[in-house]
Amino acid sequence: MIRVIIVGFVAGIIARLLSPGPNNPSGFILTTVLGIVGAFLATFIGQAIGHYSPGQGAGIITATIGALAVLFIWNRLVASGTLRDFNK
Repeated sequence: MIRVIIVGFVAGIIARLLSPGPNNPSGFILTTVLGIVGAFLATFIGQAIGHYSPGQGAGIITATIGALAVLFIWNRLVASGTLRDFNK
C-alpha cells in the first residue's frame, strides 16, 4: 500500500511533466492524488489481466501510464463541462 502511494506520487509528477496543458490539476495535493489513482488503476488492471500477482503493485512505468489515463479522463471531463477548471 505504501509502495503504491510512493510510486503513484512519482508517477503523478512524471505524468504532469509529460502532458502539460491548461486543464491539468495543479498543486502538490492534486498531482499526488492523480498519481496515486493512476497507480491503483494500473495495479487493478494489471492484476485483472494476470500481469501482476495479487500482492504485487504496479511499477513506475505502468503507474505513469495509469496516471496519464486518469489525466486524459480529467481533461475530457473539464472540456465537456462536467468538472470546472480549478486553474481559473
